[in-house]
Amino acid sequence: MKKILVPTLIAAAIGSLASVAHAAEPESTLGFNVGVVSDYRYRGISQSRLQPALQGGVDYADKSGFYVGAWGSTIKWIKDTGTLAGSSDVKGPVEIDLYGGYKGAVGDVAYDVGFLRYEYAGNNLGKLNGYVNANTNEVYGALTYGLFTAKYSHAISNLFGNVDSKNSSYLDLSANLDLGDGYTLTPHIGRQIVKGVNAGVSNGIYSYTDYALTLGKDLGNGLSASAALVTTNAVRTSYTLVDNKFNGKGGVVVGLKYSF
Repeated sequence: MKKILVPTLIAAAIGSLASVAHAAEPESTLGFNVGVVSDYRYRGISQSRLQPALQGGVDYADKSGFYVGAWGSTIKWIKDTGTLAGSSDVKGPVEIDLYGGYKGAVGDVAYDVGFLRYEYAGNNLGKLNGYVNANTNEVYGALTYGLFTAKYSHAISNLFGNVDSKNSSYLDLSANLDLGDGYTLTPHIGRQIVKGVNAGVSNGIYSYTDYALTLGKDLGNGLSASAALVTTNAVRTSYTLVDNKFNGKGGVVVGLKYSF
């Protein structure tokens, strides 16, 4: 009986381990999201004239670690730039981000490398003297260890319509704190360096540091909410467009998102 029992137990154990290993294998996922925010802030600067914006996206993550996605938002800064320059026919009401990359890990350190294209559909910002087309290409790399993430983004084209701004960069440091009961707290600091000369303004006046503290809440069933304190030390005259609104001012941004 022992000769029969031992192989049986070994076979059962191997089968159980195989089942666990199979269950632990990563799966490919496809997800969608839609949302609204009281103000679309990107790197601390309002893209929507301190007003609400509609947003949505789609993401595909392959079990191999590769991923691609697209995300969009309504914006106002391109039209506002034209208005400030005295041109009423400058347009570009939508931002569409197209991205792809690879995520993996080495020991306890996770990494993420990829490419991001900011497509401002139909924009004609380049018609203004001192500006070029707003479409922008960046490459990025991020490292995560425990709660902390450092991410570096590097422009391989002109940055957001600024003349001769290739090789501009953004460094982002953040932490993700799980407060329990579906709450998370995310402190953030970022440094945007803008190269080149825009509209006769010398290099450096468009560079700045931004800060944010975001409280998130998972409401269940794919619904989540957020509230963020955001501010920057941006030069006011560099980021003030129409109605004397300073797009880098401190403020509270709230959002609601549904993922499915």
